[in-house]
Amino acid sequence: MLGFVRTDDEALVSCLGDPQRTVAAYRELLRRGERAVSAIRVGLRDADPAVREGCCRLLDHLVDTGSMGELVAMADDPDARVRIAAFHALACDRCKGDTCAPGPDQVLEPALRHLLSDPDPQVRSRAAELVGKFAHSDARAVAALQESHANDPSRAVRKKAGWYAPGGTIHRRTAPTATRVRNGSWRRPGSPSAT
Repeated sequence: MLGFVRTDDEALVSCLGDPQRTVAAYRELLRRGERAVSAIRVGLRDADPAVREGCCRLLDHLVDTGSMGELVAMADDPDARVRIAAFHALACDRCKGDTCAPGPDQVLEPALRHLLSDPDPQVRSRAAELVGKFAHSDARAVAALQESHANDPSRAVRKKAGWYAPGGTIHRRTAPTATRVRNGSWRRPGSPSAT
């Protein structure tokens, strides 16, 4: 099967670090789904950064509540590629729906820290996406995005932070919609209710 000597989950996870086998191993682990999550979680601690990166990418699709803390910890990995994959997995709802979307109590602090001080511009860019998820509900997120938009050394990071900051295209597109309150008037979520 797949041209591998061994096809157990652990062996496939180790193949994520082999450029010749990584794509096939990734696809097979993804196909196995929840059954492979335990081995993928172990792979987050592998010595090979390519294995850790592949495990983060897999958890983008397969994360469960038990894995979320480990995925958050990967945002501090020494390898930038792993941090990029971790931030993508934490910010991306498209791949996993809202079933495991992490809240600000879990992810906002590491995202803010990396947005403002990570040495890699691609990591800062991915962190901006995650911070941007909280730009309608947390003043710290707004302040960090505005700071990054004004002062980040990377033009690409400044541009992305601007999308998520108030007034930016993504910020406008993701704004909460008004809701009808009991007396028939309208209000935005978070605004004082009508009396």
